[in-house]
Amino acid sequence: MVTRVPMTVGGAQKLRDELDQLKRIDRPRISKAIAEAREHGDLRENGEYHAAREQQSFAEGRIKDIEAKLSVAQIIDVKTIPATGKVIFGTTVAIVNLETDETSRYQIVGEDEASVREHRISVTSPMARSLVGKDIGEVVSVRTPAGPVDYEIVDVLHI
Repeated sequence: MVTRVPMTVGGAQKLRDELDQLKRIDRPRISKAIAEAREHGDLRENGEYHAAREQQSFAEGRIKDIEAKLSVAQIIDVKTIPATGKVIFGTTVAIVNLETDETSRYQIVGEDEASVREHRISVTSPMARSLVGKDIGEVVSVRTPAGPVDYEIVDVLHI
């Protein structure tokens, strides 16, 4: 049985775009670079050839990786799910740290989509696991390296 991996619509599209870039643009460019490097003669001492082969290896590995991820992806469009105030995969959650009164906002996404800089956290992260299934107004305790931190869920957005 294949385990489905949750992914947002945006995350799946990003992977499809990267796959298209690799197949349509990068793969032909790398093949051309290998052919040109071969024309320079002795391949054992040809740095351009070895660099191009390394790029090719990376690109082909990434293509296989993306295709594998997309083949098991369960793409979830949170905009099609009725808003109930409950935290689910794909929603954006506004929380308040009850100790510092600091407000944070995170979107709960798949593992490959997570980016702290962009305020997207993996559904498997301790923060997301603490939030999923909870409602607006609930207080959740998140285990951190510094100890438990309590947050109140102040908003759940389907954006």
